[in-house]
Amino acid sequence: MPPPVLVLGAIVSTQVGAAAGTTLFEEVGPAGACLLRIAAAALVMAAVVRPRLGRHPAETLRVVAAFGVALGVMNLTFYEALDRLPLGIAVTVEFVGPLGVAIVGSRRPLDLLWVVLAGAGIVLLANPGGAETIDAAGLAFGLAAGGGWAAYIVLAGRVGARVPGAEGVALAMAVGTLVPLVPGVAEAGGGLLRPEVLAVGAAAGILSSAIPYTLETEALRRMPRHVFSVLLSIEPAVAALVGFVALGQPLVAREIVAIVLVVAASAGALSRFDAPPES
Repeated sequence: MPPPVLVLGAIVSTQVGAAAGTTLFEEVGPAGACLLRIAAAALVMAAVVRPRLGRHPAETLRVVAAFGVALGVMNLTFYEALDRLPLGIAVTVEFVGPLGVAIVGSRRPLDLLWVVLAGAGIVLLANPGGAETIDAAGLAFGLAAGGGWAAYIVLAGRVGARVPGAEGVALAMAVGTLVPLVPGVAEAGGGLLRPEVLAVGAAAGILSSAIPYTLETEALRRMPRHVFSVLLSIEPAVAALVGFVALGQPLVAREIVAIVLVVAASAGALSRFDAPPES
């Protein structure tokens, strides 16, 4: 299968998994859905990778733990954003994270254009003073998720340099499960143990993490990272399409233009940036 098809499959799987997760909000809330998603992914990764703590020094485990916290915060705040925003808008706002990492430290004058484009897109989404402004809490959670994604990207590189294969991600997912544990249990209670809820949560975890990670890892073996990064930049557009098809979330013209601006900014900024796969 061609590498671009693998990347597109990973993106679609991630967003379908996110859409599946939103169907649990009425049952267990966004924190409960996040807990189920990460826990399911962590169990799958643990079963496949079989990570071992004992063979890693304490310093490495501290980096892995920080990576896991970033992963947990990224997912929890993203699910809180999804509870308040359409899928396409939530992913677009969150995408300021990898965009910011790509631009920080850059000395290319052209990157100023990507900052302006992304900023214009976010302002269009927020629609300050308009009749239909974006939910302020949803915007804040989306930006927080973007910060978590930025931390995830930075720490993923450090973990990858210290821990071979997917073992670092498997260990980090176990740590990440602890982030939504208290709010998830408090919000969902016994609803977390209902068989139908567990089934959807498991599907969301597999679709959002296990499958995309596998596809992205295979794609990165066969294509340059900067090409992978540019392909990744279409994720907000794919999220908007999945939100429309799967969740019935239409977008107005202003929101579509905003998403296009952020996608264009992301493609430009990420074109020379080695971004690791999202998990």
